[in-house]
Amino acid sequence: MRIPEILSPAGDQERLEAAVRYGADAVYLGGDRFGMRASSANFGGEALERAVSYAHDRGVRVYLTCNTLPTNQEIPQLPEFLRQAQNAGVDALIVADVGILALAKELVPQLPIHISTQAGVVNYLTANQLYKLGASRVVLARELSLEEIRQIREQTPPELELEVFVHGSMCMSFSGRCLLSHYMTGRDANRGECAQPCRWKYHLVEEKRPGQYFPIQEEDHGSYILNAKDLSMLPYLDQLVKAGVASLKIEGRAKSAYYTAAVTNAYRGAMDAYQASPDTFQPPMWALEELEKVSHRPYSTGFFFGVPDQCCETGGYIREWDVIAVVEGWENGNLLVSERNKFLKGDQAEAMMPGAPPIPIEIREIIDPEEGPVESARHPMRLYQIPWETPLPAGIMLRRQV
Repeated sequence: MRIPEILSPAGDQERLEAAVRYGADAVYLGGDRFGMRASSANFGGEALERAVSYAHDRGVRVYLTCNTLPTNQEIPQLPEFLRQAQNAGVDALIVADVGILALAKELVPQLPIHISTQAGVVNYLTANQLYKLGASRVVLARELSLEEIRQIREQTPPELELEVFVHGSMCMSFSGRCLLSHYMTGRDANRGECAQPCRWKYHLVEEKRPGQYFPIQEEDHGSYILNAKDLSMLPYLDQLVKAGVASLKIEGRAKSAYYTAAVTNAYRGAMDAYQASPDTFQPPMWALEELEKVSHRPYSTGFFFGVPDQCCETGGYIREWDVIAVVEGWENGNLLVSERNKFLKGDQAEAMMPGAPPIPIEIREIIDPEEGPVESARHPMRLYQIPWETPLPAGIMLRRQV
């Protein structure tokens, strides 16, 4: 039985490196056009080539998004974009539009094509037709149950890979095909510019009572009937493997490097545990705890086990931990760290270790290379020394509970 890859988001170079460092088998990222995350830094030109080289040098695959629905005016830009993707050495192109699929098979026939979840594939008939058109993988719609995924696997060629989202933000619209943002703000979600109005608080206003706002539901904080819970399938990785899924996708190209690192690390640890003992799989407790240490909404299992209880009661996030520094090196009993958020002498912190539980670290002393011992580190990106007997690899993140 095939072991699925852990596929992590990479919104920029820092997040790419975090995903690779903490155990991703593959990353997906956007170029300078045709991607569904306009707010991310993304990768264009030489930046894309450097990103691919960095990942390939470490045995990690790179998939490039081309998953917007292009307008007539944008079509002339596609040939150049496709050839740049091929020249950069990406391992696959993620597309949502059948016209782009056809053009890619004509211009860059050696480049594997993955069909985006934006295409809304919910049955084996469509998956088979896309395979005949040249797709090597289908990212299934997020609204499918685990049983429906099994049925698609049984009715499609084994050469066609199936990918599913397993973690991250969910959209109340069908597989992200939403017009609400465009209608309300002029920012088109289908072009990567979603303003996320589904996360806003809504009340009713009666026409003859202007200024009087009535909750849609009887509770104190208004209503978030469009606001979906976050998805988390880590405890059920064994069932996803048995369903024949080839790739486990983590949502979050617009999220932080810390989020990418922690969630990737959790799924890497869980998958390693599955491989070690597939018949008695239990996710490590530290991996489950990692998911609670990132900014998130309440978790659910989405549609995998039937119609979900998917509506959040609040528009906010649960956030209890912050990254305070990133390790740059170690010398003579001191960690050299780059500050990210203020921390104090005496703080209790953790070092996030790839594929392993975090290591507790007490900040016994903070040394500013210019000022000497200080009570706090309060200058973002400044280098500080922290006494610590054991070397830690560069890039390891230190965090503390807020």
